[in-house]
Amino acid sequence: MRQFVSGSEQETMRLAREICEKIGPGSLVLFTGDLGAGKTAFVRGALGAYGNTSHVSSPTFALVNDYGGQPHLYHFDLYRISDLDDLYATGFFDYLGDGSILFVEWSERVLGELEEYYAERIVYIDIARADAENGRIITVKGGAFDADSGN
Repeated sequence: MRQFVSGSEQETMRLAREICEKIGPGSLVLFTGDLGAGKTAFVRGALGAYGNTSHVSSPTFALVNDYGGQPHLYHFDLYRISDLDDLYATGFFDYLGDGSILFVEWSERVLGELEEYYAERIVYIDIARADAENGRIITVKGGAFDADSGN
């Protein structure tokens, strides 16, 4: 597990690029954090780590944004998903088999199901507000971050 402190949206994006250098194809990046915590800003920065210049917006109403690239990047918002049946109905599991990276906001809505089948592919990212107005604490665990010594 690693923790990072950000003082601005731009710094969150920079940290996302740094963090995503250790997140490879086939990963399932599960976000937790309050509304407006910076999950979408993190994804904006993350795309830069993969050389992807797509425009990033919250997929709240679309459910998934497809950013293409190599690896192929998808950005899900599961805010309106309430159970595994809803998730199956979206076609979510069809995106998991091709070495893509899935960034998933509001993952806690189906966390148990995802952990049961995909635990070895999951990287958890929690973004919490810090004391400063734009401050954030970004906690990353799973994948390379469980064995990471902080270097």
